[in-house]
Amino acid sequence: MGYPYGGRVNDSLTLITAELVANAVRHGHVAGRDFHLRLIDGTDTLRVEVTDTRTERVPLLSDREPSGDVEFGRGLLIVAGLATRWAVAPRLGAPGKTVWAELRRA
Repeated sequence: MGYPYGGRVNDSLTLITAELVANAVRHGHVAGRDFHLRLIDGTDTLRVEVTDTRTERVPLLSDREPSGDVEFGRGLLIVAGLATRWAVAPRLGAPGKTVWAELRRA
């Protein structure tokens, strides 16, 4: 079963994935180390996980928009608005963290 371009599931998962990957590249980068992207096709949900090696920079789970004309800080609000649920978890077996988001199909 696919998810057509222009459909809610495809568009939402694309935006969620783009934001989590952009954050890993911008805020989670450690020289000489990469990030890991994992997509999981579950029974009722699609899950995207992005793992980086930066332990000390954990995103805040906030629903507050940055003040004024600040040009950053709204990406995770997009994730929160589109995802069924999302969170941050410590990376297992190595330094870093995993930011994940789930999207219910129906």
